[in-house]
Amino acid sequence: MRRTTRRLLTYVVGVGLLVLLITQLVRYRHERVAASRRKHRDSIIHQEEKKLFPKHQKGLELAEDLDRIDWHDHARIKSDQQRTGPGEQGKPADLTAEERGPHAYEECGFNIKASNKISLDRAIPDIRHPNCGHKKYVRDLPDVSLVIPFHNEGWTTLLRTVHSVLNRSPEQLIHEIILVDDFSDRAHLGKELEDYVAKFPKVRVVRTKQREGLIRTRLLGAQVAKGDVLIFLDSHCEANVNWLPPLLEPIALNKKTIVCPNIDVIDKDDFHYETQAGDAMRGAFDWEMYYKRIPIPDEIKNPDPSDPFESPVMAGGLFAVDREYFEELGGYDPGLDIWGGEQYELSFKVWQCGGRMVDAPCSRVGHVYRKFVPYKVPAGVNLGKNLKRVAEVWMDEYKEHLYRRRPHLRQTNMGDISGQLQLRERLKCKPFKWFMKVVAPDIILHYPPVEPEPAASGEVYKWVPDFGWGRSY
Repeated sequence: MRRTTRRLLTYVVGVGLLVLLITQLVRYRHERVAASRRKHRDSIIHQEEKKLFPKHQKGLELAEDLDRIDWHDHARIKSDQQRTGPGEQGKPADLTAEERGPHAYEECGFNIKASNKISLDRAIPDIRHPNCGHKKYVRDLPDVSLVIPFHNEGWTTLLRTVHSVLNRSPEQLIHEIILVDDFSDRAHLGKELEDYVAKFPKVRVVRTKQREGLIRTRLLGAQVAKGDVLIFLDSHCEANVNWLPPLLEPIALNKKTIVCPNIDVIDKDDFHYETQAGDAMRGAFDWEMYYKRIPIPDEIKNPDPSDPFESPVMAGGLFAVDREYFEELGGYDPGLDIWGGEQYELSFKVWQCGGRMVDAPCSRVGHVYRKFVPYKVPAGVNLGKNLKRVAEVWMDEYKEHLYRRRPHLRQTNMGDISGQLQLRERLKCKPFKWFMKVVAPDIILHYPPVEPEPAASGEVYKWVPDFGWGRSY
């Protein structure tokens, strides 16, 4: 009996080891095949990119005869490097188990308790490309109006945004900082906020008279601004070392340029500071109109990776634009509600109507990406309306790729777009086909509007003990 049991155990162990070995071999083979397919796909994309950008000149034109200076505040940089304390140098806040709980996120959609432990003037790491530390920018840069919209924002995140801008910007370049309150109802954002910012002569609060949403709140800030350049920031950001001059120089050289900073990540849980995966990449989208980031094709990479590079679309909330040019473009479409789609509307409009958009790698701004949106969209508002307005005004026949993926948008009421169509005609804007072929041909390689047929098809079977091979459902 014991001998039989021992043999049975030996058999079971042997079979188990054999199954484990086979499983590992199958997994290894699948990984090899997947890696080979990824390599093959990347090779195909690279070969196609060569065809798409055959005559593209690397690097953006930069005037060499202009007077350039070093805009770095070296004293401030040295002082920041010596700071210690919670969250300093971009380190995570030290939190208790209770401070990591779900209640810490209820107010803002990120851990406000972590933010509250960190100084409003905290130092963050200089993670720019090494070349940025040696760059000089034109002496005659335009001054700026910063527009920072907010709705029920946390006290420390809002004010840390303001402090970081004031601490790390040349004073003569800041015309004003406009905090635009979109009908907040939290006590600390009323008189307490006004009393606090009163000690900063260049900071003021402007308030909406009803809930307007992010898009129209930005427009209100733009309408009251007086600076040469508008810079839009979200209300939970931190400007990094010497962020402003590289953001302004492309506009100083060409006023029909929108410039976006390189957006870093401020962690929503503990507020540590880090770069995004992949760092400098081009803005893109799939055909459901979700924002994506794709690698810069080798054919259009700059010789100096710290130089500005062209990008088809912006991420959304952080960018600089000449104030008069923004007005010439009609600002945002005033028919867009609350938020969503506005980054595509402005990006398409800039490119198709004779302007351009670049990312400036030496301008870095940290941003908190929320865990969830902590406020409700007003009743009766359909955010799909925004995408339909963008598609109908700017995307021409390409809008069908969106509608095939979101068929419900065909029945969505988008309101009157006659004013936007007249704007497009008045500005003599190019068709969307031109945008896709000249500005963003690489998007189609990564996100084809028509999905290719599968390379193979068939059925999957698996071995079932005592029954043999059977179809796997």
